[in-house]
Amino acid sequence: MIESTTARQSDVPADPFTQHRRLLFATAYRMLGSVADAEDVLQDAWLTWSGADRSQVSNPRAYLVRTVTNLSINRLTSARATRESYVGPWLPEPWLTSPDIAEEAELADSVSMAMLVVLETLGPVERAVFLLREVFGYSHAEIAETLERPEATIRQIAHRARSHVQARRPRYDTDAAQRQQVTERFLAACAGGDLGAVMALLAPDVTCWSDGGGKVTAARRPLHGLDPVARWIMGVLAKPELAGMTLESAEINGEQSVLFALGGRPVGALCFDLVDGRIQHLRFQVNPDKLGGLTPDH
Repeated sequence: MIESTTARQSDVPADPFTQHRRLLFATAYRMLGSVADAEDVLQDAWLTWSGADRSQVSNPRAYLVRTVTNLSINRLTSARATRESYVGPWLPEPWLTSPDIAEEAELADSVSMAMLVVLETLGPVERAVFLLREVFGYSHAEIAETLERPEATIRQIAHRARSHVQARRPRYDTDAAQRQQVTERFLAACAGGDLGAVMALLAPDVTCWSDGGGKVTAARRPLHGLDPVARWIMGVLAKPELAGMTLESAEINGEQSVLFALGGRPVGALCFDLVDGRIQHLRFQVNPDKLGGLTPDH
């Protein structure tokens, strides 16, 4: 009996890079807070993998994670200078995620905007150690091998990074049903141009950040307080150039958020934190260079 080509192809194991691509992207994105940079790192990692002597690689997964992590550290180090001269607040790139992301092995909140903002305050190596240890569950010994540092040093870095994150991690509600309700009310208030309804959803000491990167109109500084934030939101929605813009609920960075589109093209994303049922923090990403992750193919 002649074996079919289809059957033979199905028996061929997937290339390790393809097999672990989702993990590799997750690592790079959490390291960099940028979909575009994460894709670039994966491209560089693929080139490294393609040129590697596979006979010397006993654990492809570990090799690939090590490659992506170190490439991310290098890119993050070089990006610091650019971010220091950034126009207005810098926010991570939003990522359109699937509803089942919370069921993955990684911690569900490790990809949230709130967490990525906190991770930005860590140094590149600290960030790598924290993510590998706290999110992906690597041992201190494995991280030491990945980063080529003594295990004792990794333990110290891990402790320092964990304490840093715990001290800065904001408290917010994670109830999915409550978040859905608030999102629906926010969409309805915006669609109706109802300033009072928007204000009713915001905490008295609400803070709003908007990242336009100097490319589009955005607040150059964070806005604080119920009235300034609500009026700014309504003012943005009333701009003539945004006539016809649609707002819809979307799963962004593992949380129900708001996607803005104009002519079927993403033009912004709003992620928010709830505290005691009210919106405490809002993060608007409208920089056109940072919206690539809002397309379904990511």
